[in-house]
Amino acid sequence: MTRRIAGIFLPFLVLILLAVPFFAFAQLPDKIVPCKGVDCNICHLEQLAQNVLNAGIAIAVFLSAVLFAYAGWKYMTAGGNIGKATQAREIFTNVAIGLVIILAGWLVVDTIMKTLVKEHAGFGPWNKICAIQPGRGPDIRN
Repeated sequence: MTRRIAGIFLPFLVLILLAVPFFAFAQLPDKIVPCKGVDCNICHLEQLAQNVLNAGIAIAVFLSAVLFAYAGWKYMTAGGNIGKATQAREIFTNVAIGLVIILAGWLVVDTIMKTLVKEHAGFGPWNKICAIQPGRGPDIRN
């Protein structure tokens, strides 16, 4: 009986898991590359770097959440099997270490870029090097 119920609900669960990322990635930019061909300049390169970083972090966080859920499911269904419980704990540990490495890497890159691109007022955001002013086009701030 439980196999029949699992056979009915499993396709719905897979469909939901495949549909959720389309809604979760709503905060990502419409396109990663902000320009086409000869219209590109240094400001578009800065926007491209920011878009790639944002997309990478969003995907990494989403995948880590999925893997945490998988490890939790594996741990809860271990049923006293020490081997399965140990494997689930290893998945938890590996995903946590990977997420910390990814976020630490982002923090290091962000800190280095903020150090290299200093604003007059202090430690400004590196991803706002170019200010687009209406009627003037891209302009590098002083």
